[in-house]
Amino acid sequence: MLPALMPLAEDLAERLRQRRETLAVAESSTGGLISATMLAVPGASAYFLSGAVVYTAKARMSLMHLPREAVAGMRSASEPYALLLARTARENVGATWGLGETGASGPTGNPYGDAAGHTCLAISGPVEMAFTLETGQTDRQANMQAFTRAALELLSTALGD
Repeated sequence: MLPALMPLAEDLAERLRQRRETLAVAESSTGGLISATMLAVPGASAYFLSGAVVYTAKARMSLMHLPREAVAGMRSASEPYALLLARTARENVGATWGLGETGASGPTGNPYGDAAGHTCLAISGPVEMAFTLETGQTDRQANMQAFTRAALELLSTALGD
């Protein structure tokens, strides 16, 4: 749980509750922090349907039910992969919104050549968006926090006013 993110999480939770909308999360390099932050808000069962830490190919297959063929030609830590995670998380549980995250929290980069501090985030629902964040940092915990903040801000943008 990240105390500095709680005001944002509380605002998102209230907006989702008021709209009677739900959220599913598939995250990787944040290690569950996106889900934990949203679940730390009392009454989370009204809007939070599912969260999965999809850290390996085996987890992708067993938790998300995405076989190797579904990601053929797609690399992890990319916007298309983050969007696939977001869509699949949403579809698997029938949520209004799916939030996907994949990257390299550090202290080193990933096997695909991305430096530490690289993440791709995506939202899938009534609108879809994806973007890449580069923090330029090698501090694992700082990156995990920055990635989580960016994910929650992406959800806020998607929700609009």
